[in-house]
Amino acid sequence: MTGTLQLWIIIIGLGLGSFLIRFLFLGFVGDRPLPPWLLRHLRYTAVAILPALVAPLVVWPAGNDGVPHPSYMIAAAAAFLLGYFTKNVALAVAGGALSLYVLLTVF
Repeated sequence: MTGTLQLWIIIIGLGLGSFLIRFLFLGFVGDRPLPPWLLRHLRYTAVAILPALVAPLVVWPAGNDGVPHPSYMIAAAAAFLLGYFTKNVALAVAGGALSLYVLLTVF
């Protein structure tokens, strides 16, 4: 464990870094419109975040000591297929959660 002073320096440094990153967009851009190419790329941010958060939990679950569980894989595939064919994020998340619940009950 790090010392108290070092911990507070890290917390304050991370807070300032987070503030500066946000200020770059909000403070400098302000009321000016963003270019169309940047807006087009920003649309895909939400689509990239959810798989980046879920994929490590499916492929390398900490609860199983890193051994993939078939229920997680099947539920992830079901959520992916639902999202791909229906183009509905809420339905894909709900279908994946429901299939995971059913599969964990069965296995």
